Amino acid sequence: MPKIYLSPSAQEFNHYVDGGNEEYYMNLVADAMEPYLIASGIDFSRNPPEMPLWKIINDANGQDYDLHLAIHSNASPDAQAGKNTGVQIYYYPTSTRGKRFAEIIAENYRPIYREPMNIKLVPDAKLAELRKTKAPAVLIETAYHDNREDARWIRDNLDNIARALSKSVAEYLNVPFKEP
Repeated sequence: MPKIYLSPSAQEFNHYVDGGNEEYYMNLVADAMEPYLIASGIDFSRNPPEMPLWKIINDANGQDYDLHLAIHSNASPDAQAGKNTGVQIYYYPTSTRGKRFAEIIAENYRPIYREPMNIKLVPDAKLAELRKTKAPAVLIETAYHDNREDARWIRDNLDNIARALSKSVAEYLNVPFKEP
């Protein structure tokens, strides 16, 4: 049975423009993914919200996972707060498997995101969850939580986001995607 590590954001200090925070909403996405993963026969583990990043990485590296999926929402620098929109899907630059997974996510995310042409794949060697995890890893910034339209889109599409991410996991792992 394929197995993935879900890593929803533990950043409760990243507040949404109109209430709530990144940790809360990204954990709702992970919660919504669970029935899809179970229905598709994909085993998973995930970090608890209070776990710091270094422990998340150690936890993820403590077992053999086929994938590591970090789920976040984005914020602009102070000077651009509220002005940016879009989705960034990060992968480690030399990881062909991470890049392939990122491409699959982008393909499945375009039909649901409000600005499909504003979905970017981003190679990154600095993010710890990409650099230090053993399994192929992707970190998705689901949309900008400091932009009112993107923040509303996240709230209104928690299940759509979870379904697109779960479908991407199944596709990458070459298992049939099943609805719960």
